[in-house]
Amino acid sequence: MTFLYILIGIAALIGIILFKKTKQLEAGRAQAAQELAGMKVDRLSPFGSVRSLSILPLVDFYADKPDLKTEAGVSYLIRADETTVLLDTGLNAKKEHPSPLLHNMEKLGVSEKEIDMIFFSHLHLDHLGGMKNQKDKTFSLSQGHVDLGRIPVYAPAPVTASAFNPGPETHVIHEPAVIKPGMASIGVIPRFLFLMGYTPENALAVNVEGKGIVLIIGCGHQTIERIIERTKALFDEPIYAVIGGLHFPVTGGRIMIGPINIQRVVGSDRPPWRGLNEKDVDSAIAAIKKASPKIVALSPHDSCDWSLEQFRRAFGDAYVDLKVGREIRI
Repeated sequence: MTFLYILIGIAALIGIILFKKTKQLEAGRAQAAQELAGMKVDRLSPFGSVRSLSILPLVDFYADKPDLKTEAGVSYLIRADETTVLLDTGLNAKKEHPSPLLHNMEKLGVSEKEIDMIFFSHLHLDHLGGMKNQKDKTFSLSQGHVDLGRIPVYAPAPVTASAFNPGPETHVIHEPAVIKPGMASIGVIPRFLFLMGYTPENALAVNVEGKGIVLIIGCGHQTIERIIERTKALFDEPIYAVIGGLHFPVTGGRIMIGPINIQRVVGSDRPPWRGLNEKDVDSAIAAIKKASPKIVALSPHDSCDWSLEQFRRAFGDAYVDLKVGREIRI
C-alpha cells in the first residue's frame, strides 16, 4: 500500500511539473512571437561579397576519417577570403583537454592563431563547450589554456570568455547586422522551447561573388522556414547554400537519457507529446526546395539518420554529407 502511495505521489509531482512547464511554454511562445513581430528588419543589400568561401566542420557527430573525434556538438571553421571565423565551440562532454575541438584542429592542421573572430549561433551547451559554460554564460574551446588574443566574438546574447581562453571581447547582435563586407548576421529569431526556455538564435550569411547567400546555421531552432523568410527580407541575392543544423531528431537522438530522446523533448516549442515529427521534416524540405539552393548540408549532431536520408533523397546531387574534416568549398 505504501508503494502505491509513493507511485501516486510521483505521478502527481510529474503532472504538476508538466502542467507548469506547459503554462510557461504558452506564455513564452506568446512573448517570442511578440518580440519577433516588433523586431526591426532593414534590408542589408548591398553589403559586399567574398570571392572564396569554405566551411570545415571541426566538431560534429560524424567524421570523414577515423582519427578525428566526434560528438553531438558543433564547431565550424569558416574561411572567407582572408577572414577566418570559428562558428561555435562544440560540446566537450567529457571536459577534456585537449577537447575534441582542439584534437581535430591539430589533426586538420588548424591553429587557434588563425582565428580572426568567433560567431555563436546560440548559447546552448553543445555550442559553447559544455554544460558549465551554458550555466555560467561563458564559452571555452577546451578545459585548458587556449591563447586566442583579443579577437571579437559575436553572439545573440551576453556571453564571456572562460578563464581557459581569456581575451576575446563579445559583441551582442540582436538585430540583423553586417559584420564585415560580404558577411552578416541575419539577427535573432527568438523561440521559446520546452525545457530549454527562451532561445535567441541567429545564423551567419556570407555573400559569395557570382553565387549568392550561403547560410551557415547552428541548430536551426528558429526553424528553416523563418530563417529563409528573414534572409529574403534582408538580401537581394539568392540563397546559394544551406549548411548546418536544423534539429530533426525525429526517430532517434544523439543525446539519450536512458530510453528518452532528450533532443526531441528540448528542441520544440510544443509539449513533448506534440513534439518534432516527420511532417516538420517535410515542411523544412519544402521550404528549402522553394528557395532552390545549389548546396544543402544537414548537420547530424542534432538530426537523426532518418532525417539525413530524407534530405539526401530530396536534394540529390545538391546534397553534401556534413562530416568533421570534410571541407565544403563554395
